[in-house]
Amino acid sequence: MRSIVGDRLPKFTKEEEALVKGSFHYLGVNYYTGTFARHVRPTNGNVSSSTDKMASLSTVANGVSIGKPTGVSHFNDYPKGLHDLLVYTKEKYRNPTIYILETGMTDGDKETKYAIDDVGRVSFYNGHIRAVHRAMKQGVNVKGFFAWSLLDNFEWASGYTLRFGICYIDYKNNLTRIPKKSAFWFKDFLNAK
Repeated sequence: MRSIVGDRLPKFTKEEEALVKGSFHYLGVNYYTGTFARHVRPTNGNVSSSTDKMASLSTVANGVSIGKPTGVSHFNDYPKGLHDLLVYTKEKYRNPTIYILETGMTDGDKETKYAIDDVGRVSFYNGHIRAVHRAMKQGVNVKGFFAWSLLDNFEWASGYTLRFGICYIDYKNNLTRIPKKSAFWFKDFLNAK
């Protein structure tokens, strides 16, 4: 990392290192999809925060998709990726407390009657919660799981064109809120004995 980031990496005094070492209370994870990564070097010699990873990411490699496509090209349903990330984090970083702060899927911007019947989102959450449960059975210290999102909302790079919510927002009719099938699935899941 030091050879890649160079002068952009902050320098710490020994006192500052002592203050921050082991000082976090939990690790927050945002997980939406798995990707294949291929090593690439910057072609123009300009290394920056956007090229530091020196990787090309894709949900398809050699014609094979990672996980189940969701209808949005850069989001695939891949619970195994979340499971493997959690187990890797446990093994590599001495089993920190982990909260899944964001996870969810979008199915694009569909008409109301199609958007509320979101069986793909139900499958996504069912698979990802099961993946977290398997990781916990392997000793991973997961303390929370937060679905993204309760409501369809404004997504930074996509505006209102992607819908992550378990409640549909009808932007054309006074922002009416309609629970999707996934909202009822969550209710049943959380109330199960």
